[in-house]
Amino acid sequence: MPPVMQGVEVIEAMLRTLPLAPGVYRMLDAKGDALYVGKARSLKKRVVAYTQVARLPERLRRMVFETRRMEVITTGSEAEALLLEANLIKKLRPRFNIVLRDDKSYPWLVMTEDHPYPQIAKHRGERRKGASYWGPFASVWAVNQTLTALQRVFLLRSCRDTVFDSRTRPCLLHQIKRCSAPCVERVSREDYGALVREAKEFLSGGIPTIQKRLATEMEEAAERLEFERAASIRDRIRGLTHVQGKDRINLDGVNDADVVALHQMAGQSCVQVFFFRGGRNNGNRPFFLSHAKSEQPPEEVLGAFLGQLYDDLPPPPLVLLSHDPVDADLLTEALSLKAGRKVELHRPQRGEKKSAVDHAATNAREAIERRMAEGAAQADLLAGVARVFELPDTPERIEIYDNSHTMGTNAYGVMVAAGPSGFLKSAYRKYGIKGPAAGTAGATPTGGDDFAMMREVFERRFGRALKEDPGREAEGWPDLVLIDGGAGQLSAARDILNEMGLHDIPMVGIAKGPDRDAGREWFHQTGKDPFQLPPRDAVLYYLQRLRDEAHRFAITTHRAGRSKAMVRSELDDVPGVGAAIKRKLLNHFGSARGVRQAGLEDLENCPGIGPAVARRIHGHFHPGAGTGRMGTA
Repeated sequence: MPPVMQGVEVIEAMLRTLPLAPGVYRMLDAKGDALYVGKARSLKKRVVAYTQVARLPERLRRMVFETRRMEVITTGSEAEALLLEANLIKKLRPRFNIVLRDDKSYPWLVMTEDHPYPQIAKHRGERRKGASYWGPFASVWAVNQTLTALQRVFLLRSCRDTVFDSRTRPCLLHQIKRCSAPCVERVSREDYGALVREAKEFLSGGIPTIQKRLATEMEEAAERLEFERAASIRDRIRGLTHVQGKDRINLDGVNDADVVALHQMAGQSCVQVFFFRGGRNNGNRPFFLSHAKSEQPPEEVLGAFLGQLYDDLPPPPLVLLSHDPVDADLLTEALSLKAGRKVELHRPQRGEKKSAVDHAATNAREAIERRMAEGAAQADLLAGVARVFELPDTPERIEIYDNSHTMGTNAYGVMVAAGPSGFLKSAYRKYGIKGPAAGTAGATPTGGDDFAMMREVFERRFGRALKEDPGREAEGWPDLVLIDGGAGQLSAARDILNEMGLHDIPMVGIAKGPDRDAGREWFHQTGKDPFQLPPRDAVLYYLQRLRDEAHRFAITTHRAGRSKAMVRSELDDVPGVGAAIKRKLLNHFGSARGVRQAGLEDLENCPGIGPAVARRIHGHFHPGAGTGRMGTA
C-alpha cells in the first residue's frame, strides 16, 4: 500500500492535472473536512504558490502541513469563482478562512397579491409566487417597526386568510386604528386597493409624495366639513412624520444602499451593517468574523466578508464601505453578476455618506467593546468555577444534563453546553428515550426511571463521541459535566462514564436543599463532602443559570414531544398508510372518525386511494367484516 501523501506532496501531485482556467480549490484534512477554500483566475498559477512554504505566513504553513487531499471546481470566470468561494466558505466554515459567523435568516415584509384584500406580514424563508417582498431587515424589531408604521398609516390587514374569512365583526386592530377592517367591508375594495398602492409607494421611498397628497386630501375633507375623515387623514400624516423622524441616520438622495464598516481590536473583527431600502433605515446588525487574524489587513477581511454577506442576500445598487476591499473591481463584477444589474462599491471621503460610514464604524467598535467586556466577565466566572470545584484548568466547555417526562411518558434527556462565549446553542442536544440501555444486560429503563434515562443519554452522547474521536483529540469534549441531582445521581453518572473508560472527566451534581429554595443548592463531587456556596456568590448565580437553562431546554423539548404525540391520529396505526394517503383521507372524509366509519365503496371512491389500500383500511377498522360493501355508517 503506497504511503499517504501530505502537505506539499499533495499540492505538487495536484498541480500535474490543474488547468489554467478560473475556479475554486479546497484543501482537505485527514478526515475530509475543509481546511481552506480559495478562488483563482488561473488555478495552476495560484495553487503553485502553496509549494513555496517558506514564503507563506505561519497560518498558511500550518494549513499546508495539515492538507491530505485537494478538490477543484472550474468556473466560467473569476467572478463566478468568487461567488462560489463565498458560498463554500459560508457552508463549510474552513478553519483557515475568514468565516462570517451568522446562520440566521433575514426577515422581510411580504404583501400577498393573490387575494382581493392583500395582507401585509413578516416573512422568513423561501419566496413564493403571488406576493411582493421588501427587505432585508436587520432584525425582527426593525421589521416590526415598519409593519406597525404600515398599519398606522395605510390601515392594511395583517391577519391570515383563514382569520379574515371567518370574521363577523372588526378586531381590536380596527378599534385602535391600525386596520381598515376589510373583513367586514368597512372599506370598499377600490379604496383598499388605493391604500395598497400607497403602501407600495411608501416602501419604494415615496414618502414625500404620499405626505403631500394626504395633506391635500385632509384640507379638501375639512372644506367639505367631513371632520371625521379629516381627523383620520391627520392621524395618518402624523404616522408618516413619526416614521421619518425616528431614524438615527438618513441618506438623502439614496434609495437602496448598505453601509458596511469594519473595526478591529484586540484580535477581533466586527463589521456593522446598516440596511437602507426605499430611503428608510431597515436597521443594523453587527457581524463577528471567525479566523480573522491580526496579520490580515482590514481590506482583506472586508473583502471576504462582503462575498459571504451577499451569498444569500440580494446586493443593493450601492454599498458604502469603511475600507477599499481587496480585488474591489472583481468583487464589484461578481456582485453585479449576482444582482443582475450594476452594483457600486464606494468608500466616501466626505459629506453625509462619510458620516453614515463613520457612525457604522462607531457601532462596530462599541460592539467589540461590549463583547470583550462580556467575555472578561464570563472568563472570571469560569475561573471561579475552576476554583470552586478544584479543576486543573479553567473549563472551556461545560455540559449540563437534565431529564423531563410525564409519569414516564414522552421522556427526553437533554444536554446544553456553555463556554467562554456563553451558551453554545449549536451544541445543544436532545435525546428521545428509546428503551433498554445499549450494552446493559437485563436493563429495562423506562421514562420514569431517571437513573436509566441518564444511562441511555450518557451512553449515546459519549459512545458516539468515542466512536468518532477515540483519541479524544478533537474539540467538543467537556471539561466539566453538571447533572441535576444529588449524591445518588452523581454516583450513577460516574459509574457510567467509568464503564466507558472516561475516568478523568470532572463531574458535579447540583441538588436543591430540603426546602427546594434557589440559593440553597448543595454541590456533590465524588470523594468530597457536599458543600454550599454563599447565597450571593457570583459563581453560584452562574451555576444556577446553567442548571436552569438545562431545565428550560428539557421542559421545552418534552412539551414539544408531548404535543406531537397528542396530535397522533388513529390513522397512524393503519399499516401502509403514510403521510400522503393520510392527508388524502382527511381531506375527503374530514376526520379520522369519518374514515373509520366509511364503507369499503366509500374508501375506494376517495381520490388517490386504490382498491387494495381501501380494503386494507377497511379491514383495519372492521376486522372480520370481509370484503362485502357497505354504506357509510
